[in-house]
Amino acid sequence: MTVSNGRRIQKPLLGKVKLTSQLVIKTGIHIGGGSEKLEIGGLDKAVIRDPLTDYPYLPGSSLKGKLRSILERLLNKPMNRPGGSNTYRYESDDLESGFSEIDGHTIEFVGARTCRISRLFGSTGTKCWVPTAIRIAQRLDPVDNPPNTRSDLRGDEEYTYIKGRNSPSRLIVRDSYLHQDQDPAKDSVKLLKQVDTGLYMTEWKFENGIDRITAAANPRQVERVPAGAIFDFEMVYTIEDVAQAQEDLLHLAIALSVLEDDALGGHGSRGYGKVKFQNFKLLPLDYSQYFPQPEQSAVQQLIKLIQGDESTTESLCQKLKQLVLSPAKESQ
Repeated sequence: MTVSNGRRIQKPLLGKVKLTSQLVIKTGIHIGGGSEKLEIGGLDKAVIRDPLTDYPYLPGSSLKGKLRSILERLLNKPMNRPGGSNTYRYESDDLESGFSEIDGHTIEFVGARTCRISRLFGSTGTKCWVPTAIRIAQRLDPVDNPPNTRSDLRGDEEYTYIKGRNSPSRLIVRDSYLHQDQDPAKDSVKLLKQVDTGLYMTEWKFENGIDRITAAANPRQVERVPAGAIFDFEMVYTIEDVAQAQEDLLHLAIALSVLEDDALGGHGSRGYGKVKFQNFKLLPLDYSQYFPQPEQSAVQQLIKLIQGDESTTESLCQKLKQLVLSPAKESQ
């Protein structure tokens, strides 16, 4: 939502792009879930499971968080937002660009309206400094009354300390469930039910922490989804701006490609969590057939350029890279 002359304007909904794929587990993966009881000789770290079927699954929050952290590093975003346990991350403190203030230091951020991270994954607004001219034009709420201002952030331009605004995510990442198929050899549910490890559809991973002085062992048992399991992966992207959509989709494809060379879930440095994506399908959804939009022709052109299937992240990246180099044109 934007503000123009004091009026709040709804964000556009030009269409959506649904991207589906198969996520193949190449090495055992652990994404933890809570344990209801403590048993002698039991698991130290259990995987998260569907409470109705008891099947392991991959939470969309874990996948989305991993993709976001990859893009934050690729785009060299500053860590301007403190979190719990002395951690930091990147956020756009407002829709407009400005400065965060942390421990007496100021860190510049790009507004969520144009930031390549925040417009895609969303951001939570918080107190920050924005140009006073923007605060007045958009009637933003200052933190203090009278407003607290300063002119030492960029040249002699005056900034005001405001409350900051949220920006919704354009991206939905669904929970990923085990792939089921009419062919028993491709049905991960049936295959995992045949696993004979003493655990239901998963495996034990026994590890030891060794004391470097006494050589005493500290054993632990980690539950993993075994290599070879396949999950159905789905993301849905909302098109609000055609030019930005082309760039956002390419960034998502790049993040998926980088994830294949990284790790998903816990203990990645010890061999866990190698994944591979395959059998991509891009399904653009054009809503202009129901509600005509000013950008209708550009959306339809975008749909023609991206719809179709790709087998790997490499081919997906190449397709979307060509889309950015030869973008769909906005209607005049």
